[in-house]
Amino acid sequence: MKSKITAIILCFFLGGLGIHRFYLGYTLIGVIQLLTVGGFLIWAIVDFIRLITGSLKDSEGNDLA
Repeated sequence: MKSKITAIILCFFLGGLGIHRFYLGYTLIGVIQLLTVGGFLIWAIVDFIRLITGSLKDSEGNDLA
């Protein structure tokens, strides 16, 4: 089970590199974010909000602890 706090911290500091997506198991989306600098940071901001609200789950569909 992945930690919500860890994912939020990774997204806040390294969201432009997509590191939080790698952590959650989304390798392809992580690579895309890495190459586009987090979708020009827009995608990273959306992911940050989704992590805080709890709507972003890990790659297996599990809620974050």
